[in-house]
Amino acid sequence: MPLALTGARIFDGTHMLEGRAVVIENGRIVALPPERDLGAGVKRRAVTGLLTSGFIDVQVNGGGGVMLNDVRTVEGLKTIAAAHRKYGTTGLLPTFITDTREKMAEAVEAMRAALATRVPGVLGIHVEGPFINPARKGVHNAAFMRPMEEEDFDILTSLKEGRTLVTLAPESNSMDLIARLAAAGVLICAGHTASDYATVMEAFRNGLRGFTHLYNAMPPLAGRDPGPVGAALDNRDTWCGIIVDGHHVSDPALRLAIAAKGTERMMLVTDAMAVTGTDMKTFELHGRTIYRKDGRLATEDGTLAGSDLDMAAAVRNSVERLGLALPDVLRMASLVPAAFLRLDHEYGRIAPGYCADLVLLDEGLHVQDTWIGGEALS
Repeated sequence: MPLALTGARIFDGTHMLEGRAVVIENGRIVALPPERDLGAGVKRRAVTGLLTSGFIDVQVNGGGGVMLNDVRTVEGLKTIAAAHRKYGTTGLLPTFITDTREKMAEAVEAMRAALATRVPGVLGIHVEGPFINPARKGVHNAAFMRPMEEEDFDILTSLKEGRTLVTLAPESNSMDLIARLAAAGVLICAGHTASDYATVMEAFRNGLRGFTHLYNAMPPLAGRDPGPVGAALDNRDTWCGIIVDGHHVSDPALRLAIAAKGTERMMLVTDAMAVTGTDMKTFELHGRTIYRKDGRLATEDGTLAGSDLDMAAAVRNSVERLGLALPDVLRMASLVPAAFLRLDHEYGRIAPGYCADLVLLDEGLHVQDTWIGGEALS
């Protein structure tokens, strides 16, 4: 029997709607009729608040006490996805960070199994490193960093279902391999890079699609040396992930970037670690202790190590700290990443034919419930 969600204000990806129902059948949205026109043969559920498309996070290192690097299994992926779902994330790319080739292959194999068994919320994998620049390593382990080789290419192009995203430093890798990855359908972002503007633009011509955590792990924008930040803001055809937590990037710098590029290709990401959904105060990363304090994750020497952020908090921060309009922010959390992933024909809108991946928010933009494929969390 079709299910009709009634009583909520609806953001469909473009407009705010009042007095409409969202009718779901077989995991898809089939109609948005006026509530007064709902007929018999439809099960109804009354909800209160704002109903919007579920959030999509393309950079999720861990959650629920688990890091993908450490638990490279379907169960590990289930735990990460479930931890983030509580905060409105109905689609995500679990992220494997710089490590050995063998472990990378195991993470991709776990993702293959997770996609085959339809683990809720899992859309593919993000491989962040090891093909990055040690000069901009952040908390990544430089001992594992290296240029991409043919064996890596084979692993990265082996996932035939879902999406594969690779973050690399353009200056550290062959443009031919970048072009071949893009031709094979792999999404490529520049990150942890010291590249100059010209090299980034060459990578763009060879298939580069976006930038991982803009500003972070890359040289600052300078008047005579715009670098990767300048390339990102100067090129309207690329996407940028941004971490809006008040720690990774200052609010004015984020506002300036958004003013330069617009919101249409800016996507909210969390760069979340194992602590999401837990009360953990520390965790281990490549043998180093990471401390959680005042909404910040860092090593003992103060190096940022991912974020203590969830997507609902990123949405609130974008409205409250950056002063962005709520419709723009909701798109940055859903439709923009869906478009980046080339999935905006199925995700990012509440419209007939789209997947019934939804989040219900209260007036304070806190999550009340989520649906993945029409199945409610509560």
